[in-house]
Amino acid sequence: MVNSLQDKATLHNGVEMPWFGLGVWKAENGEEVTNAVKTAIQNGYLSIDTAAAYKNEDGVGRGIKESGAKREDLFITTKVWNADQGYETTLAAFEESMNKLDLEYLDLYLIHWPVEGKYKDTWRALEKLYKDGKVKAIGVCNFHVHHLRDLMEGAEVVPMVNQVEYHPQLAQKDLLQFCKDNQIQLEAWSPLMQGKLLDNPVLQEIADKHGKSTAHVILRWDLQNGVVTIPKSVKEHRIKENAEVFDFELSREDMEKIDSLNKDERIGPDPDNFDF
Repeated sequence: MVNSLQDKATLHNGVEMPWFGLGVWKAENGEEVTNAVKTAIQNGYLSIDTAAAYKNEDGVGRGIKESGAKREDLFITTKVWNADQGYETTLAAFEESMNKLDLEYLDLYLIHWPVEGKYKDTWRALEKLYKDGKVKAIGVCNFHVHHLRDLMEGAEVVPMVNQVEYHPQLAQKDLLQFCKDNQIQLEAWSPLMQGKLLDNPVLQEIADKHGKSTAHVILRWDLQNGVVTIPKSVKEHRIKENAEVFDFELSREDMEKIDSLNKDERIGPDPDNFDF
């Protein structure tokens, strides 16, 4: 059982990744994202997830510095955007991200989307960054099983993480099982379906039973399924509230009820049909 913000999953290369972190998608660069990052870290969060496409890496970097935390205690993730994919362009994009974040090394670097015809060259660049010690772990986002199989055929390093849309209405059981079988850590983005699940009566009933919010129930379901989760918020009270998921446990019956909500329904694009 995951018991605290300090608890970590061990990736297949031995690197430890916090089970719970802060996502900053749509957080405005500047004071908003800087304060969110600083607040999260000062309230015990160790993991911060950003991306080049979010256009807030420099604000995230300032938040890290202003938090006063030791760099080695934190786990920082960013991602290479689609337009920068390819071998040389990925290496250049990485340096730009590092300059904005103002960091010496990165904990996790991800391919943001599986851009057809490019993601294998992009992966070779990530493997180089990993071997050169600039990144502690490398992975992908939004990869279906067939993307992972294709990538792994010629890869020297198996991805350590696959970050995907994951919530009770998109449970992705086949993908979760494939990742577990191949020691790839699944990570959830938009775990609360951007708020669309918060009024769900099944989740509300379970939440009432535990004296928790529906958001807590969803985030706890993620963790008990072995999925790292990074809810996004810029409000201090919400950042604190989101992390109140370590003092209760969902029963098997609770988990099965939540599983039954799956509709294979996405709020974001399908990686197979996304206009990159």
